[in-house]
Amino acid sequence: MPILYNDATREFHLQTEKTSYILSILQNGQLGQLYYGKKLRHRESFERLFHIEEMPNTACTTEGDPVFSLDLLKQEYPAFGTTDFREPAYQVLQENGSRITDFVYKEHAIFKGKKKLDGLPATYAEDDAEATTLEITLYDEGIDVELCLSYTVFEQLNAIARSVKFTNHGMLKVNLARALSASLDLPDANFELVQLSGAWVRERHVKMRKLVPGLQSIASTRGTSSAQQNPFLALKRPETTEHHGEVYGVSLVYKREFPGTSGSGPLRREPPDDRHQPIRFQLAAGKRRNLPDSGSGSGLFGGWFERHEPDLPPALPDPVGAGKWRDRERPVLINNWEATYWDFEEKKIFELAQSSKELGVELFVLDDGWFGKRDDDTTSLGDWMEDKRKLPNGITKLAKDITSLGMEFGLWFEPEMVSKASELYRTHPDWVLHVPNRRMSHGRNQLVLDFSRQEVVDHIYGLMAKVLQEAPISYVKWDMNRYMTEVGSLELPSDRQREVAHRYILGVYSLYERLTSEFPHVLFESCAGGGSRFDPGMLHYAPQGWTSDDTDAVERLKIQYGTSMVYPVSSMGAHVSAVPNHQVGRVTSLETRRIPLTLVHSAMNSTSRK
Repeated sequence: MPILYNDATREFHLQTEKTSYILSILQNGQLGQLYYGKKLRHRESFERLFHIEEMPNTACTTEGDPVFSLDLLKQEYPAFGTTDFREPAYQVLQENGSRITDFVYKEHAIFKGKKKLDGLPATYAEDDAEATTLEITLYDEGIDVELCLSYTVFEQLNAIARSVKFTNHGMLKVNLARALSASLDLPDANFELVQLSGAWVRERHVKMRKLVPGLQSIASTRGTSSAQQNPFLALKRPETTEHHGEVYGVSLVYKREFPGTSGSGPLRREPPDDRHQPIRFQLAAGKRRNLPDSGSGSGLFGGWFERHEPDLPPALPDPVGAGKWRDRERPVLINNWEATYWDFEEKKIFELAQSSKELGVELFVLDDGWFGKRDDDTTSLGDWMEDKRKLPNGITKLAKDITSLGMEFGLWFEPEMVSKASELYRTHPDWVLHVPNRRMSHGRNQLVLDFSRQEVVDHIYGLMAKVLQEAPISYVKWDMNRYMTEVGSLELPSDRQREVAHRYILGVYSLYERLTSEFPHVLFESCAGGGSRFDPGMLHYAPQGWTSDDTDAVERLKIQYGTSMVYPVSSMGAHVSAVPNHQVGRVTSLETRRIPLTLVHSAMNSTSRK
């Protein structure tokens, strides 16, 4: 049994195939953390792992007890203000202005499988036998709010998925000023922090640094994950290599807040507040709010997202990705972008497809420029109707002609953005993220649609669904070339403006959910100005991601190496492109250019289920 409970000592023991995670109910009703590491034999008591002693210069919770202090204990879900001085995992702002809470143990449940997180991409068990879940409910009587901590053990993956849910049962509204998926205390700080950082065309380079006292964080101020920081970190012992040693890995499925660590005293995984776009989510009476999955585990992280490691049973499904394409080998494709950019017409595209077919290409992808009056990047985003100047017979006719060659057909969209020079913006200028009476900045001549508004998501869904319904399309490249600025919505009152960025991401997920459900045969590839939004949340809907706009074979080696440390090789889109390379100007041989693609393709073949 992967989750055991010692009733007498009120201890929970979570076991994967190689690890143990042990927590307990403390004497004040809060949750303490005892151990996370190499698998331990189960005992009737793990009290030997709990140690407290009187220490000066701190505060204690109970009058007359000079020993019990939250400041000195490893905790499961800490809250600042009641003898605990670490970074809080959550803060509940109440109507009297206080953030002091007292969540104590109420009940727990252990069951097979894993519940769905409403409105959020998440890990899942395809069969209840694949996972076991522990839910611990804590309750604050003073504000009548429940806090449910969820732990799902994927036993054979040596991984645990964690999420949090707040439910307001009271008559007064409260605000979640901070709410994290998990907090992890470790017994010492002798670790090196491994992260995947970079920039556009230098995504996910492996960076390592020694932990030192103070807060060390990986964060995004861009509203999503980014080329600069990926929502993943690992903590490894200095002597640990890729093949041997102790390492803890953490990855966030949802992309609004990123992991961080503190190196002072016990080691803590503590995501900081997003200081440029702070979240405050209002929890009205009778409402609940799910916090997203974070996954922690040891060993090769690719096995967490893709169950194809040699020592794992081949029948285990991917616990994050979903849909038809999750376990299938992907078609060899050609994209017209570098061949034509915006300058094309129907005859040129069809001839390119014919030549590609002769070379054995299986999928032809028509990139940017097929819609509105899109002759450059200043116009037409949001107008997802074919440009009859270039395609007089429409997308449907072109797609049918190309599929008649024995190829598949794919199409490029950038659904979340709008050009000022577009019919959509002319009709609905209020449908963009902006703050009234403030200048609107731009990126690549585009503005960000307000996906926190249901009518905006519905409109874009209608346009995309119409194209996908009418044409034989089996692949969609979903691009995103613009981070959020001037984050504001005309839809929400002033006291809820801090919810906009969060609601925007939920809107993106909801559009993905509707399209992938209605068109399960379509392979969605997530692209974001290259690999700027390569994260588990996207992987849930789009099992393939454009790894980087940098197609130079030499630069790709570091990019794909770092990516493969966390994500399955089947998720990494890679192209053989022209020389001189369009990003760095380097001239390399065809054989050299084929190396990164060959590495990905070979790995996919060796790990794909037949």
